[in-house]
Amino acid sequence: MSKKNIPCPCGRQQQKQVLSFEKCCARYLDHFDEQPAPDAESLMRSRYSGFVLERADYLKATWQAENCPATIEFEAGVKWLGLDVKRHQQIDPEHAEVEFVARSRLNGRATRLHEISRFVKKNGRWFYIDGVFA
Repeated sequence: MSKKNIPCPCGRQQQKQVLSFEKCCARYLDHFDEQPAPDAESLMRSRYSGFVLERADYLKATWQAENCPATIEFEAGVKWLGLDVKRHQQIDPEHAEVEFVARSRLNGRATRLHEISRFVKKNGRWFYIDGVFA
């Protein structure tokens, strides 16, 4: 199935329709060097898609270097169920926060990750710094 026919994992909507992966996060995941996310919310959404699609390369490229782990491991069998962005706050031109809830299921057990993530903009690109559980 082509990227234009599948809904984006991040669930971003336009006119009450979920955008296709091609029109939403694919451009950032597949073309990070040429197409950085325009704002912290878009970066957070694309990072969620990166987790769903197990794109460690993209997650590492969008993590602030000082905080980036040496390796990113994905838990086998996790099924990502959805993302709900609660708020996006621009703190100043180089800093922002995004509060979200990501839902997943592993071995029949549902999990909710409620986080307030911090982002920094360097050289025209947004990077994930870290997050705190809300």
